[in-house]
Amino acid sequence: MAGHKETPRQKMIGMMYLVLTALLALNVSSAVLDKFTIFNETLEGVVSETTNANSRQITAIQAAVQDKGNRGDDMKALKEAQQVRTATDELIKEMDALKEQIIQETGGEDTETGTFKGAQDVDKVATIMLAPENGKGKELEKKLDSYVKQLEELTGEKFASLTPDAKDMPMFANNPDHKSKDFLTLTFEDAPMVAGLASISQLQAQVLEYESDALGKIAEKVGAKDVTFDKIVPLVRPTSNVVAAGAKFEAELFITAAATGSNPVFKYNGKDLEKINESGVTAGKIEFTATPGNYDSKTLLAEKTFEAEIELSDSTYKIQHKYFVVKPVVQVRSAALQALYQNCGNELDIQVPALGTAYNPSFSSREATVRKGSRTGLVTVIPNGRSKVKLNVSNNGSLLSTEEFDVKKVPPPNIQITSRGRQIPADGADAAQLSTITVSAEADENFAREVPKDARYRVTKVTVKLGRSGRAVRTQEFTSSNVDLRQWRSQFRPGDVLSINVERVLRRTFTGENERAKPLQEIYNIPIK
Repeated sequence: MAGHKETPRQKMIGMMYLVLTALLALNVSSAVLDKFTIFNETLEGVVSETTNANSRQITAIQAAVQDKGNRGDDMKALKEAQQVRTATDELIKEMDALKEQIIQETGGEDTETGTFKGAQDVDKVATIMLAPENGKGKELEKKLDSYVKQLEELTGEKFASLTPDAKDMPMFANNPDHKSKDFLTLTFEDAPMVAGLASISQLQAQVLEYESDALGKIAEKVGAKDVTFDKIVPLVRPTSNVVAAGAKFEAELFITAAATGSNPVFKYNGKDLEKINESGVTAGKIEFTATPGNYDSKTLLAEKTFEAEIELSDSTYKIQHKYFVVKPVVQVRSAALQALYQNCGNELDIQVPALGTAYNPSFSSREATVRKGSRTGLVTVIPNGRSKVKLNVSNNGSLLSTEEFDVKKVPPPNIQITSRGRQIPADGADAAQLSTITVSAEADENFAREVPKDARYRVTKVTVKLGRSGRAVRTQEFTSSNVDLRQWRSQFRPGDVLSINVERVLRRTFTGENERAKPLQEIYNIPIK
């Protein structure tokens, strides 16, 4: 912005801008787009809070000017501050009108649910903002650029553009799909209605932060930033008030005033906190792993609180801080997602994108044996019975979710009878074709695709009988899939029937164990021509 260290609120707004822009560029699913409502509400809260804070800054400047006797230079600074306030107020109102237009042209609000009727409308925002002739986007872009220029003229400081193109943003500068997009296209093209609202709210928050910076610079001219503290107020400054279950909640517990030689003690849950020093202010660093809670069915947020305290001199200052835990979205990928095969090694890839590099999962189940895979999120689940499998997904010891799967039986294998690599016809074969045959068991096609390491079969016992006019001429048992009948050929007569009884088939599991399998059909009769 104006070339100084960003405040935590400015960092938060900047991060939300990156998230908003990235999600729009990725064309995310409707389930994720619903979360833009939360982004918009959070940003509108920031807008309201910053507006009030900036109004108080104006009041502080006025009071400082009066205390100093309304000197000429101070009055000039006050006038500049008022110009900043007026320009900001006009720009914010125009963006409010834009949001209201988007809301009304997409169906308005649902008074019963409090949601927007056209929340996922992906056409209207682009029509309003990007239309070639009467689109509101170009007008908004010009006013944002003009506002930045006005602040620079009034303060003498340099402010970053509020309307950067994709090529000016590190995350898109080298992206072949987005680097050529201008600010308006990147922000509003294919944007669902709630994303459009959130984008405009984010711009409003940025405008107000720029105003705050500008007023701060002007206040320095009249000493309005010299504050005399008459009381100490404990505060918690979190990196974010919304955190995924299993991720770390980070915040700084600090006092808003400090005295030379003071040595405050910061505590969380009765334990002393690590002290940090930032810009000469001593603070206590709070860090813990967020745990799941009672999630709201609509927002997927669980409200939580914690208590902290600051000991200074002979006084103790306590504070109760409220934060929210967002329910992580658990993504399960598998070749057989609908159901798992009993006593088979079903490979699942379970990811929680919200946790990023903090994702260190563990898995457990009462209804199955669970084996962790070779990379993060990969797990093999072996159902022990036919009941449903409930798989617990945890991160660093904290339960994230319980995923439920149906269990199905292994489908019976199909028996293939071939001679010299060719299948023997069901309507019969001549003696030459039947001198050596192979009896093999083939896995069901879907089963072989979904759990290939469990779809290995071999035939270990076959009884062959030569029948003629309803009586047995010869019978022999074979313990291999390869059946040698060359010594039988002299006995073969046209009209005889060669009966093949598949008595034992074994399935080799992914663990290397053998399991009896019952084929789809056990007895095959082949007429001899």
